[in-house]
Amino acid sequence: MSNSISVLIVDDSAFARFAISKQIGAHPEMKVIGTARDGIDALEKIKQLKPDVVTLDVEMPKMDGLAVLKHVMSEYPTPVIMLSSLTSEGAETTLKALDMGAVDFFLKPSSAAPAGLSPEMVNDLVTKIRMAAKTDVSRMKTIATVPRKSQAMEKKARKPRASIQNKVIVLGCSTGGPRALHRVIPSLPGDLPAAMLVVQHMPPGFTKSLANRLNDLSEVEVREAQEGDALKPGLVLLAPGGSHMTVNEGGRVSLNQGPMECGLRPAANVTMESVAKAYQKTALGVVLTGMGNDGTRGAGLIKKFGGEVVVEDESTCVVYGMPKSIVDAGYADRVLPLSQIAGEITKRCHVNLEMALEV
Repeated sequence: MSNSISVLIVDDSAFARFAISKQIGAHPEMKVIGTARDGIDALEKIKQLKPDVVTLDVEMPKMDGLAVLKHVMSEYPTPVIMLSSLTSEGAETTLKALDMGAVDFFLKPSSAAPAGLSPEMVNDLVTKIRMAAKTDVSRMKTIATVPRKSQAMEKKARKPRASIQNKVIVLGCSTGGPRALHRVIPSLPGDLPAAMLVVQHMPPGFTKSLANRLNDLSEVEVREAQEGDALKPGLVLLAPGGSHMTVNEGGRVSLNQGPMECGLRPAANVTMESVAKAYQKTALGVVLTGMGNDGTRGAGLIKKFGGEVVVEDESTCVVYGMPKSIVDAGYADRVLPLSQIAGEITKRCHVNLEMALEV
């Protein structure tokens, strides 16, 4: 097919190269134009073949996946999907890759799964490749330098946590979300008079690593949510992968493994709806880059109860899916580029705080 998506498979495992190539190549929209066994081989073939999308293994001889990605983003800008393992080390490396410009990641089956990719896994990878092929790689710039932990901690000392909580914020994101969160969360002031609940579509283990990384860079406190956590101003709680996160009127967090929403768990809809019901006019929904329409129904309920909704503009989204769905539904109060989201959150919280103090 002349309009098929050309894919280069990079993996040091001959079995993985065979299994992935066979499954992806059988899809009518895909064409595997080559495979590479190591990083050096990968760079040569990317230069020669100019694939639409590269699937890139993290651990390889001669040159690992992160080194290859660095070269690709600077010399041959191409959408890259990282092939990762479900381990703490894999999570850390994957987050680094997303920071460096990888569009998304895919969890490889373990060596204990000789059958290779299940039909569900194939569908997931095909969807990610299809999405990556449409991505504007020029938007995948390396995240701007942010303070080291010592500097961030000094800032926390200068800006104590606010004593008044006048907003409860729910922030939802998916594809491109980790990089977007690295722009937004570290830009929030430590004395933000609001609690924030973040729903990023990621598997278990990855969300804890993401929360720890954000905490090291931010004035606000960031951590993975636990059952019974209390909402507090200046505290950001990240929904654990594999669990929906809700909050009650008493400001306590609950986690559950209820039915998937939009095929996801955690899902922004679930968290947004619970916050809308519990906090009504003081709820603020924020939706950043991501594929699909998770967050739309939740945004609708936030608006129904008198709350506000802010979404990321198409110009900065890696994937303009979740925000677009909310805009199309008429639920967005403001549509802003990513660089202005943190300022808008802060402004809305402080405007609400001023009103509360006047009363």
